[in-house]
This record gives sequence, structure tokens and C-alpha cells, in this order.
Amino acid sequence: MHYLRISDAPIEVAALYEKLKDPKYGGIVTFVGTVRQWTGEIETKYIDYSAYHPMAEKQLEKLADPIEAQGARVVIAHRTGHLELTDEAVFVGVAAAHRKDAFRWCEYLIDTLKKDVPIWKKETDTDAVRWGD
Repeated sequence: MHYLRISDAPIEVAALYEKLKDPKYGGIVTFVGTVRQWTGEIETKYIDYSAYHPMAEKQLEKLADPIEAQGARVVIAHRTGHLELTDEAVFVGVAAAHRKDAFRWCEYLIDTLKKDVPIWKKETDTDAVRWGD
């Protein structure tokens, strides 16, 4: 059963990883996105995330359900609110019988989440405020 969460609470990476462990899975792949200081020449001070929760949660379910229907387990947590440098912003994990599926599905989930799920990033940099994904 998948675990999906969008919350202002900090992301507890170890606890989320534990949700993926099960004797039937031989491959667990996780991705953790953190707030980085530099994007090229742009220096980030902090980021504020916001979400349209009902739609975002529905979209996460649409992403997770078909993967779980193939026998895998999906864990996704995205943080909202104010995040400082190095704070965890997103956790995506997939447990599958085989590593190739876990890698493929984890990459698909993070790429699709960033594109399709209504979560917005307001990045406050040293020179400007930028909205992006």
C-alpha cells in the first residue's frame, strides 16, 4: 500500500525508507531532493513551497496506483512551507522485486511529479524572487 504525503512537517528520510522494506522486494531505490545553494550563477537563500493539496494528493495517487498494481510499493513525501538550505524538499521511493523496475519507476515518479503535480516553488535568491519547479 502506497504512502503519499504533502505536509509542512520535515521529511524523515529514515522513517520513509523503512516503509519500503519488505521481504518480497529485492530492490529499493530512493530519491531525496534538497534545497541547494547554487543553481549556476544564482545563489538561493531559501525556498517556500505551496500546493493545491486536494489536487496534488489526487495526482500523486494517479502516479502511484499503476506502479503498485504491478506489485511494487511507492512512498512519496513532498514538503510545503519555508525551507532553508539543505532541508529535504521531496522524497520518492520505490520498492520492487527487481532493481531495474525500482530505478525506472523512481525516475518516472520524480520527473512526472515535478511536471504534473500542483506544487509550486517560490525561490528567494540573493538578487531576486523566482517562481519555478
